[in-house]
Amino acid sequence: MNEKTILIWFRNDLRIRDNEILIEAVKRARKVVPVYCFDPRYFSETKFGTQKTGVLRTRFLIESVRNLRESLCSLGGGLIVKIGKPEEILPEICALYNVSEVYHHREVGAEETSISAKVEAALWKQQINLKHFIGHTLYHKEDLPFPIRNIPDNFSVFRKKAEKDSSVRTSFESPDHIEIPGGVLQESLPGLTDLGFPAANEQEEEHPVFAGGEDEGLRRLMEFIHEGSNSRNKNYRFISSRLSAWLSLGCISSREVYWLVDEYRKLLPDLSSKVISELQLRDYFRFMLKKHGHIIHHHEDGLKELSKRERNAFEKWKNGNSGNRVVDACIKELNSTGYISELSRQYAANFLVNKLRVNWRAGAAYFEEKLIDFSPAGNTGTWAAVLEGKIISPNKNISPKFDEVEQEEEIRKWLVDQNNTSAA
Repeated sequence: MNEKTILIWFRNDLRIRDNEILIEAVKRARKVVPVYCFDPRYFSETKFGTQKTGVLRTRFLIESVRNLRESLCSLGGGLIVKIGKPEEILPEICALYNVSEVYHHREVGAEETSISAKVEAALWKQQINLKHFIGHTLYHKEDLPFPIRNIPDNFSVFRKKAEKDSSVRTSFESPDHIEIPGGVLQESLPGLTDLGFPAANEQEEEHPVFAGGEDEGLRRLMEFIHEGSNSRNKNYRFISSRLSAWLSLGCISSREVYWLVDEYRKLLPDLSSKVISELQLRDYFRFMLKKHGHIIHHHEDGLKELSKRERNAFEKWKNGNSGNRVVDACIKELNSTGYISELSRQYAANFLVNKLRVNWRAGAAYFEEKLIDFSPAGNTGTWAAVLEGKIISPNKNISPKFDEVEQEEEIRKWLVDQNNTSAA
């Protein structure tokens, strides 16, 4: 039996199913030390007056970390949870438990990769290796029919070539048992106030639209399939699986979703095709950020402040008072639930940039705060599409015009005035 101890640095991979770093650590070490860090940099304020992580996504994150800890404990393990910078916390834990190697999943966002580099440098001072794994995409980059630098910039071309010339790897099994070092402390998870939110936000929602965790993500997937199999309306054009929140935090993996949905391909071909297209779009945005990351900067350094006119327009837009009924419906739904469809995001973003003439980065920062399924690649992809005058959708036959008639029910639902009367 190998006597080494491996630390598992969980980030956006909060699951035990189909998790290569967990399986590999258990296979190669006698003991593992699972760790999650609530990094305060992700709960700071931007120059646009927005929070990098809003209350809805923070609550979802806490729930997801809690579910991960419960799952690990059920296997005989546990999860060390800390508030602080990983480059400071991880070396301390490594020293405490005599860790010989650290495993984590590679990220593509500029901030995420910068933090990885800081962790790697800090660990190297202790002669500890940070091993990188790839596990956030449907298609493994080594299985693509082209190198990253040659990936088609057109989503439709990318999707067709990937479907034809690539394949989806099988999912990893969950471990049967995890052994952690003795004396690992199971400290309480932080609450919203610990992360800088007012105490009033601590009260739990009675009926949350999204509940975090691997168990909830799998439940939502099966619920969506069940809805599809029992639905009289087989037009999936304007509906979404809404799995993106769980996918963004890695509560469920794209591969696992793919293989579960694939089982229903003959029974529900349209539904299966739609979900797979959503997964392919996630891959496309991630690979585009990897390909063009040196051009598309999501940093705030050197950006000009918004003008007074821009600030006023931005305030109206983000409060759902822009004057455009569809945009206002989209933003009110976003503010209430933390979610709107990709088409709605692009529609609202296009209005902010091209009609209100507000710096797109302010809108991107607002989406970063409010979206419960935020990811650097997805958010950058949305705004890049708008700046290029494109509409990018997982729906293969989507019309470039946002259909107000078909969306009338959703518009009426969210356009409600202070007296609770429906908008005309």
